[in-house]
Amino acid sequence: MLNRKTPPQFNGVENINLIHPESTKLANGCNIFTFNSGDLDLVRIEWIFSNLRFDPKKPLLNVAVNTMLTEGTHNLTAAQIADKVDFYGAFLQVDYSYDLSQVTLFTLTKHLQATLPVVKDILTDSIFPEKELETFVRNQQQKLQVSLQKNDFVARRVFNRALYGETIYGLAAEPEDFKSLRREDLLTHYKQMYQPGNCNIIIAGKADPQILEAVTKTFEGAWGEVTTPADTTQPELQPSAERFIYLEKADALQSAIRIGTPFVNRTHPDFPGLQVLNTVLGGYFGSRLMANIREDKGYTYGIGSGMSSFKQTGAFFIASEVGADVCKAAVVEIEKEVNLLKDELIPEEELSLVRNFMLGSLLGSLENVLSHADKFKNLHFAGLDYDYYERYTQTVKNITAEELKALANKYFDFDNFYKVIVGKY
Repeated sequence: MLNRKTPPQFNGVENINLIHPESTKLANGCNIFTFNSGDLDLVRIEWIFSNLRFDPKKPLLNVAVNTMLTEGTHNLTAAQIADKVDFYGAFLQVDYSYDLSQVTLFTLTKHLQATLPVVKDILTDSIFPEKELETFVRNQQQKLQVSLQKNDFVARRVFNRALYGETIYGLAAEPEDFKSLRREDLLTHYKQMYQPGNCNIIIAGKADPQILEAVTKTFEGAWGEVTTPADTTQPELQPSAERFIYLEKADALQSAIRIGTPFVNRTHPDFPGLQVLNTVLGGYFGSRLMANIREDKGYTYGIGSGMSSFKQTGAFFIASEVGADVCKAAVVEIEKEVNLLKDELIPEEELSLVRNFMLGSLLGSLENVLSHADKFKNLHFAGLDYDYYERYTQTVKNITAEELKALANKYFDFDNFYKVIVGKY
């Protein structure tokens, strides 16, 4: 009989076993990676492209082209694309990030032959109709104007521009920028970027040989001959000399705070150790920032810190919205918590809790084959191998309080952090 007075045994995470993909390279240069679960009749296929070099004179091309891929081809209108996908209970979406743009299809395997041609059409024959472009420009202008009224949105874009300057990572579009979009520019950008040599296809789910054959047959010759490789290099970063940026809003009830600095990315050997340090500071609900500024002081509903990893750079940031009357006091407490990591050793009990949280989160994020494919993407597009996660788990398990203090002193210089305040200070 179960003794409910005895708690269940707690076992630490010993190791993380990740599924490795099968890889294929098509004759046209497109790479395919397959993760076969074998037990689902569902498949997720992602077509992932590196963004073209950022042009400050035409800053919105990468995001506009990706967003408008489903707005029509020579054969299908936007409504017909949506209807065809919906008819088969499938799901089609486009996603844009700083480094990559992608098209994702979720479908039952029995409907793949019907849904794949729709994706082929938008990747090889999108036409960006003038009417749809006008609608896109109008909608995006309206959305941006609404977002610009939100202090946290403004703080995030001002922070990114301060860290990275006029680059793809520091993009801070204004409503009038959308008016500069021209259909001929979108078509030129589309043809240069959406080509097989700039494409990685990742198939996860029931990715058996028949599925691979169907994808290969559909896309191996789809793009035709491409003579100019896609230029996916990016301009050098241009960080601002100004470290403190205050945008006053006299009637603000809350102030948005964004504090941080350009940082190492996932390829740097210090990255896993810094993830531990970040978690202690503000990376989970029990973090020091939450305990101090939410639980003890009551200045905010939420505060956290994070690390971003991009192809060209990274970022460390602390973000919150606090009552306008306590903004200055909140910044003082943030500085105090950052400096404590430099001055004092993290107690073993706290460090043990963070270790278990991080390893449990990693294990919990691997619930199915789709999550394993997501972990692979983190590695592949950063140029890393599977040893990274072994190094990560070993670092989380074994890093000492002394090593974390040394990392804090190496990377956390609060006086040189960028500080953005939007509201009252």
